[in-house]
Amino acid sequence: MADLGGPEIIVIIIAVALLFGWKRMPDMARSLGRSVRIFKSEVDQLRAGEAPETHAADTPGPTATRTPEGRAPRTPL
Repeated sequence: MADLGGPEIIVIIIAVALLFGWKRMPDMARSLGRSVRIFKSEVDQLRAGEAPETHAADTPGPTATRTPEGRAPRTPL
């Protein structure tokens, strides 16, 4: 794997700033930090042997129900 030194990191930061703009960089860093925090907590839960928490958006709704055969139920027309 390549070692990243000071000049390489500076070039990467400048390239990101040119692509996304200086104003969006704090928001991107904040969302990246949240994502890393969530990922680390999920990994810790898996290592502890617990089932990860499911969020309301992750749970299947009434349209996602399945029959015992694994097919979606037919709806009347």
